[in-house]
Amino acid sequence: MVVPGSQHIEELIYPPPERLKKDAHVPDFNSYLELYKKSIEDPEAFWKEVAGDFFWKKPPTGRILQYNFDVTKGSIYIKCMEGAKTNLCYNVLDRLVYHRNLGEKVAFYWEGNSSDHHMTITYRQLLGQVCRCANVLKQMGVRKGDRVAIYLPMIPELVYTMLACARIGAVHSIVFAGFSSESLCERILDSQCCILVTADGVYRGEKLINLKQIADEILLKHINYIKLSLSINNKHYCQTPWNSACDVCWEEVMGGVSEDCDPEWVDAEDPLFILYTSGSTGKPKGVLHTVAGYLLYTSLTFKYVFDHQPDDVYWCTADIGWITGHSYITYGPLANGATSVLFEGIPVHPHVGRFWEVIEKYRVTKFYTAPTVLRLLMKYGKEPVQKYDLSSLRILGTVGEPINPEAWHWYYDVVGQKRCPVVDTFWQTETGGHVLTPLPAATPLKPGAATFPFFGVEPLILNEHGEELEGEAEGYLVFRRPWPGMMRTVYGNQERFENVYFKKFPGFYVTGDGCRRDKDGYFWITGRIDDMLNVSGHLLSTAEVEAALTEHGAVVEAAVVSRPHTVKGECLYCFVTVKDCRPFNRNLVEELKRRVREKIGPIATPDFIQNAPALPKTRSGKIMRRVLRLIARNDKDLGDLSTLADPKVVDVLFSQRCETAT
Repeated sequence: MVVPGSQHIEELIYPPPERLKKDAHVPDFNSYLELYKKSIEDPEAFWKEVAGDFFWKKPPTGRILQYNFDVTKGSIYIKCMEGAKTNLCYNVLDRLVYHRNLGEKVAFYWEGNSSDHHMTITYRQLLGQVCRCANVLKQMGVRKGDRVAIYLPMIPELVYTMLACARIGAVHSIVFAGFSSESLCERILDSQCCILVTADGVYRGEKLINLKQIADEILLKHINYIKLSLSINNKHYCQTPWNSACDVCWEEVMGGVSEDCDPEWVDAEDPLFILYTSGSTGKPKGVLHTVAGYLLYTSLTFKYVFDHQPDDVYWCTADIGWITGHSYITYGPLANGATSVLFEGIPVHPHVGRFWEVIEKYRVTKFYTAPTVLRLLMKYGKEPVQKYDLSSLRILGTVGEPINPEAWHWYYDVVGQKRCPVVDTFWQTETGGHVLTPLPAATPLKPGAATFPFFGVEPLILNEHGEELEGEAEGYLVFRRPWPGMMRTVYGNQERFENVYFKKFPGFYVTGDGCRRDKDGYFWITGRIDDMLNVSGHLLSTAEVEAALTEHGAVVEAAVVSRPHTVKGECLYCFVTVKDCRPFNRNLVEELKRRVREKIGPIATPDFIQNAPALPKTRSGKIMRRVLRLIARNDKDLGDLSTLADPKVVDVLFSQRCETAT
């Protein structure tokens, strides 16, 4: 690692602001290096000190971290604070209310889809609602270890339910409320959930999503073991049929239970939640996170990466249906006693200045959003931003994908008014929290760089043969050792866990991302190496989209690749081969787009679907996706095509490119 200030650092023109250094947890780069060295050389002492901030019913019996990353030496495992007993809900609520006297501090400012809908929730009120929900779940038969499916919009009841699960030792599985009935069904079936918590519906901008109707579709057709469906009447948005045999009304049962509920003391390595992320095989992976390690890591990353201070008002614009919302709306901020904005709406409703209006309204100090949102808002120029007072902002953050320099500069110059550092965070559902990230008072910034590893994280770059590359290099991003918050397994499929993340390079966790390290030691994420797409900050599997396309009766074969998109970062460009008897026309394209929306969700809707009489394949029958990506971009510098079985296919595909993609 090269220390900023060396001869190579002259282009680094964004030093940390001096005004942040005085009270910062990590006030300069030397302090970062000292802490990082301790976390790598003496992880036992480092994490033990972090654990000292929390309550443990029983201390650990062994080492803080134990693991095996080498598949040739046996089963892969990661354990943190084995033998300890605790309760995560107790640590993020009771500990703050009763031991730190923060009961009257605001936990959440909830801002609805309409600015007329808003609510202030204190830590004491949050604890009371969580305990009520926990008692309701227990009355419905939920016990420690049971899985609970949650299919809710960004309303306070979503937070109540996930924390209630943590309180009684149940395992929550949250499904993004934009996913289709089939995606919801697949996740419920895989995790064998016994309860589904949903709402009648939600408005996203002006669009109504009837969640209860979507949920009813799968309960009636596919799932007969769901005991009960707990439904929230979300502002009477829509009327849906009610089945009194299995439907339970949230408002009715919550009023009849106590605000007191003793926490279930669970083992440190007991499961906390399952969150599904796309897999390269097309079947989503149930990423399993456990109690103690996740608590330690999300709390520490939130504290240091956002340099949390007691007077902060923090806003992460993500949805809790994604890992960002789990870690940096719910668990990380609450573990630090933070005040957060919980936002139900969208960036451009009812007007394009909605985000800036919310920042002004609540005097937000730390703002965390996605590059795709910034690119969307950039289209409207500076004027909507300049109408509002954003002087409260101190730190800006980005998540979901590497930020392009143009968006970085707009964010820094226009939103942050050249006062606020931009912490561009790299992490994954699997990592649980930030793994490569700047620290706002310590790290000089290079626009678009993920910069340096967080404490306890040891990144390496390997070549295709698994050899470590030193100095300036580009290759596979891997990690040599675990940190407390990383995933423990793929739910119900340890073999898949080992094959996906550890088999390619034994002894290392393989991220699936490419990475470049520059001459100053800064890490830059170069994108997915496997068959995955990053659309608007959400990871999608090409295989999953291809499976949806080929289920249509007219489609013989399909291949999906990424194409750059000015707002989303990447979009889906699909090549489909249709049966000889079926015409390729606009009606078919619309049918295929609708099929993908229904099968996966609106986020996966293809931007381009091209007729492909044949696909470029090797003589062994493997589709050459590299060539398809170049065709999608209209890049005719194709390189070596000697392995193609029929090179003429490429000319045909170029001639039939989608007109709107030229």
